[in-house]
Amino acid sequence: MVKESIERTHYKENFIPCPDISGRQTWEGLPARLREALIHSGEQYLGHTFPTLTASDYMEFSKTGNRSHYEDRMFGKRRILNALVLAECTENKGRFLKDILNGIYSILEESTWCVPAHNTYIRDTPQEPLPDYSRPVVDLFAGETAAVLAAAEYLLRPVLAQVSPFISGDIDFRLRERIFAPYLERHFWWMGDGKGQMNNWTVWITQNLLLAAFTRPDPVLPAETKEEILQKAARSVDYFLDEYGEDGCCDEGAQYYERAGVSLYHCLDIMDRVTKGSLADIFRQPKICNIADYIRKVHIRDDRYINFADCSLRAGRRGAGEYLFGKRTGQPALSAFAAADFLKDENRLLTDEQNLYRRIVQIMYWEEMTSEGEQAAADESCPCREDGREDAWFESTGLLVSRDEHLLLAVKAGDNGDSHNHNDAGSFIICKDGTPLFIDLGVETYCGKTFSDRRYEIWTMQSRYHNLPAFGGFLQQAGSEFAASDVTCTINDGESRLAMELAGAYRLPGSDRGCVPAPDGALSLIDGAGQIRSYTRSAALIKGEKIVIQDHYDGSLPAVLSLMTKDAPCIRQTEEDQWELSFGELAVCMVTGASKLEAEDIPLTDPKLRDVWGENVCRILAEIREGIRLEIR
Repeated sequence: MVKESIERTHYKENFIPCPDISGRQTWEGLPARLREALIHSGEQYLGHTFPTLTASDYMEFSKTGNRSHYEDRMFGKRRILNALVLAECTENKGRFLKDILNGIYSILEESTWCVPAHNTYIRDTPQEPLPDYSRPVVDLFAGETAAVLAAAEYLLRPVLAQVSPFISGDIDFRLRERIFAPYLERHFWWMGDGKGQMNNWTVWITQNLLLAAFTRPDPVLPAETKEEILQKAARSVDYFLDEYGEDGCCDEGAQYYERAGVSLYHCLDIMDRVTKGSLADIFRQPKICNIADYIRKVHIRDDRYINFADCSLRAGRRGAGEYLFGKRTGQPALSAFAAADFLKDENRLLTDEQNLYRRIVQIMYWEEMTSEGEQAAADESCPCREDGREDAWFESTGLLVSRDEHLLLAVKAGDNGDSHNHNDAGSFIICKDGTPLFIDLGVETYCGKTFSDRRYEIWTMQSRYHNLPAFGGFLQQAGSEFAASDVTCTINDGESRLAMELAGAYRLPGSDRGCVPAPDGALSLIDGAGQIRSYTRSAALIKGEKIVIQDHYDGSLPAVLSLMTKDAPCIRQTEEDQWELSFGELAVCMVTGASKLEAEDIPLTDPKLRDVWGENVCRILAEIREGIRLEIR
């Protein structure tokens, strides 16, 4: 799709993200309060000492699996540099230049821009404890660093030239050494080859590489080199798009949409602009439009999103990237949604964003988004509003999202081979009035186990901590072959329903081999003494009334259904096999078919989970014989 369009044209001009510091009309024309905020943000770091990242800091990941200590310091340096650069562009008095130069050279002097958790040359292999200077790894954060330095140099180029003729040259030298040369001379898995599975890495890194390359003057990076980069980037974007169905569903979840869908937008936008409009038609292709609008369809309320896979319930606010993606794809509902959400963001300055270019875009469209966001918020018929949003069926991943005025049902069929996968085929999320009732926990803080062969030792990845059954200890397994089958989805005015068979997610076809937890928390494949012949699930939202989950089980292994909730409901047995779960005055869930039902509190120790859910969550365990029915009102 993209490569074909790019091949019909050529690189024609450099990329101009916005006027540089000499474009005073633009910078002084920003809203007064925004200018004040940008300057104040930079003033906090006057006289700041940028930390040195040592070899022992780098090696900590290989020894303990902790990636946060190094990354927090590394990312913090870039955020601070961004704040200083934007403050100087706004004020233009030279007050921030000394600290900017200290920040630039501190980053240039780092041994590597690749984080320890990514320091490997072959996908999914153990990381090297230290970087190899002779073979730089271009990972996500080497790309982010390239974008920071390239954008900073572009914005301040006239001023830096007055300080020293070498500053821009030093930045360009490092970009050639650590980014452009390895990109052109070697193949990294995220570039794509038509065989391996692509994910957000592909467009996230490609976006940053395009930004860095096409903000370099032609004498620094010749036109023929830019053309080579352009063609290679177009191939990678096509490989990324090959991973998506026509419905545009991001199997990495809403939290990764900004690094997947929005990064795709920036890739296409930069390539379109440097070729003078060669990709204009691509923005109206159905797949691109659906990728753009995915985020609106999985929104719950406020900053909460449907959060299967490695996604947090609180998946962030929307901003300029989504707003512009909506504009380019001709989807006013998406643009209005992004603009309205932008106004709700307490950190509209994006001070926690290390990508300087994304901050620039936010600033340049600040007034326009403010105006449109205010209009959207005042318009009760605006299609960006949650209660007026249509149901969505993403066949490519097996995800149904259905809602009425009060209730929301999200059900995931699909398989356990997703990018950022959890073993959760068949699980569901239920909310009422925007409040989660039955939840998906999301993921803990990333560590050494997260992207290793020990991933499924982490409890939040396991099916027994999703809204799913276990059979005599048998859990779901990882891999695309472990999947829901016989999936049928029906959507009409009065009801939306998703039905599926889940036995195949627990065992190999024709086998009783399944996954059981060992005492140390690891998972082991064993031959079961019983059978899981069938486990069907039907999940339906009957509009204006209730949500019904109906499961049927045929097998000889004992079955226990886990139900995950944020808060422990009040549980009352009403008949022999009937139970009432009361969520205060918000909702009631009637459970029929459970021979025994009990709840347990699960203390949360991970800061990322605690930030979303608090100190505890609740797991309800329901023993079932032949089936179970849940009715939520």
